[in-house]
Amino acid sequence: MSPDEVSGGTADATIGGEPTGEAPTDVSSQSRADHQFDRRRALLGVVGFTAVALVLRLVALGGRIFHWDEGRVGYWILRYHETGVHTYRPIVHGPFLPVVNDWLFALLPVSDFLARFPVAVVGGLLPLAAWLFRERLRNVELVAFAALLALNPLAVYYSRFMRNDVLVAAFAVFALGFVVRGFDTGRLRYAFPAAASLGLAFTTKENAILYVLCFLGAGALLADHRLLAARAREESTRAVFARWRAATVDRLLAHGPNSRASLARVLGTAVVALVIFFGVVLFFYAPRPDLWQAFGDPARIPSVADAGTVGAAEKFVDTWASGSHQDHAYLPFLYDLVETLVYGAPALLAFGLLGIVVDRYGIRGEGPREFVTFATYWAAASLFGYPIATDIQAPWAAIHVLVPLAVPAAVGLGFIVDSAREALAARDAVSVGLAALVVLAAFSGAAAANAEYFNSASEEDKKVLQWAQPENSLKPTMEIVDDVSAANDGTDVLFVGSRPPGNDGEVFYVRNESSLATAPPGGPAWHDRLPLPWYLERYGANVTSSPPDADVATTLSDAPPVVIAKGYDRDEVATELPGYTAFEHKFRLWNDDVVVFIEDESLQRVAPERIEETSGDGADNADSVGSGE
Repeated sequence: MSPDEVSGGTADATIGGEPTGEAPTDVSSQSRADHQFDRRRALLGVVGFTAVALVLRLVALGGRIFHWDEGRVGYWILRYHETGVHTYRPIVHGPFLPVVNDWLFALLPVSDFLARFPVAVVGGLLPLAAWLFRERLRNVELVAFAALLALNPLAVYYSRFMRNDVLVAAFAVFALGFVVRGFDTGRLRYAFPAAASLGLAFTTKENAILYVLCFLGAGALLADHRLLAARAREESTRAVFARWRAATVDRLLAHGPNSRASLARVLGTAVVALVIFFGVVLFFYAPRPDLWQAFGDPARIPSVADAGTVGAAEKFVDTWASGSHQDHAYLPFLYDLVETLVYGAPALLAFGLLGIVVDRYGIRGEGPREFVTFATYWAAASLFGYPIATDIQAPWAAIHVLVPLAVPAAVGLGFIVDSAREALAARDAVSVGLAALVVLAAFSGAAAANAEYFNSASEEDKKVLQWAQPENSLKPTMEIVDDVSAANDGTDVLFVGSRPPGNDGEVFYVRNESSLATAPPGGPAWHDRLPLPWYLERYGANVTSSPPDADVATTLSDAPPVVIAKGYDRDEVATELPGYTAFEHKFRLWNDDVVVFIEDESLQRVAPERIEETSGDGADNADSVGSGE
């Protein structure tokens, strides 16, 4: 029996669900030693890929300009940091990022890097979760699982993105891993980190409930498998349920010197786990500053507790469960999700399909293993379910498919590696070469894709990037705006409100700028400015806007040093701004441009190198200066 075969089952013998610390009796001392050595190497592999994952996610983390969605969440985090006022708003998802980033902003200077730091760290630590499933996967599969989570281009890109999808996926996987570890060892203490992890998952994004439903659904299907297998053995359903009931009783009674003590310990563990779960949820969802005030005034505790639990659940139901956000055609959303997976995770898809076949039909090992089947059902439910659950076509939804699919993909990759080992032992050079070629191609493809998508803001990568991503050349222009605003008194920035060609809508205009002090924002068109409010709020810039039907000449007769307009308004605005340099950038991946006009006098003072040294007025000179082409 090989070491990997030993590690495919439980490492310790168990009695009544409790580990004895002894190896199974049919394993020799040498096999046990080999197994422990192989297990240590697997641990080193998992830790090594976790370290690689952290590096990939943290290097140059602030290099890409904020996405529209990052700018929206980031702005309200800044407002919370300034005012101390925060309440849960389902439309911007859970309170984890506002609460955690508020702490970070109190310790370090605010930056794009720091805002993304929590997601990058949690995403980088996700491969470490593979170790929790060490009794369910062979050693080579454990390392493969960690490698796939560490290196997958989609996982890397959206771990470098201030959104909640990677967070909820990571916390849910850790919660599942602690539960599985508890079952595998019979130790109740794993209930505590499982409860904390699941609580954190619910503080990040509302689709944490979908993870729980996927877990329950996949578990129910596994139970059905067992029943069908029992029927194939001509065993009655009654006998199966009786055996399950007896096994459950044995587990419940195996945690103390007698039945009463054991049940008390189980009940106590369940109560503490529930307290931990709801404590985490309440702490994050409780409105601020009400939570802090409740410590000094206990009479406030019931209302704060209600707002942080029942009130938050009601908001979720009103916005997502019974709203109109899922009122869209199904097939285009499914196609978009599959397309993202094909472009962003081709190796994981291929290994996943291979692993499903290998495990299900016992090509290696006895198979199918329940954990691999569980993950396969979970991935399938996510693939076909998220096109219904999501409200926009966004590549980040693919995270919720690739994470469970990484389990059978690890089996597929492990099968290739094991085949190469066997071919090497048999001196089959052709088979070794083919296996090496497959693995090398997969890792080379992942490296190339990561290099391509690394801080990308290009339309060429639209299969992985979401549409509302500005081009990166806008970031240095906004840094100039920061310097100009710091040296200016009075209004610093004017947004020129307008109506898009052939459209009655409004862009850039906010009737009352002071309404942006607390959420929700005043209207009608603040969201069209994103992600710029994140930067302008950081800079402390004084911002105003003009109505879309206002006379442009009158509006710009006494313009501030920075004027921001849509690309289609550039010529009209430039006519009224002699002595300004225009920097035009893609505001989205396609079909949307923004123009930042900066007064030449101010520009000369803070960034003279950005003024084009040619004749003509500044507003007409900037085609090559600010276009980023």
